[in-house]
Amino acid sequence: MSNDQQETEHDSQARDQEIREALDQHWAASDAGDFETEHRIYHEDAVLEYPQSGERTRGRSNIQNQRAGQPSKKRFAVRRIMGGGDLWVTELILTYDGKPSYTVSLMEFKEDKVTRETQYFADPFAAPAWRAQWVEPMDP
Repeated sequence: MSNDQQETEHDSQARDQEIREALDQHWAASDAGDFETEHRIYHEDAVLEYPQSGERTRGRSNIQNQRAGQPSKKRFAVRRIMGGGDLWVTELILTYDGKPSYTVSLMEFKEDKVTRETQYFADPFAAPAWRAQWVEPMDP
């Protein structure tokens, strides 16, 4: 491997580590209700999409304001974060007023800021009895 390739790989790894730390801070701030810190990760012109409700929010300030205006008590429990480069995925349980919603957040980065986030939400459902012989219960 050439020195240029090693430098590029090192720069990529360092950037991924910075993004991962920013994501950890973002989700911790989300759980704590710290709207200022939560939204530092977004580019000024970021776009947030909720495909299930058909909504798109443009701009960091609008994203922050619509979340701050959410009347429910929210909790965020990150299950895992995976990604690299410009695309990162967070799997989490977002609880509104005690009701869990299994959530996937896809974040697209440009440099060190989110330019687009798409969130998908799924309500839990009871496991059918017919498949019990092949499955085991998962911890939340």
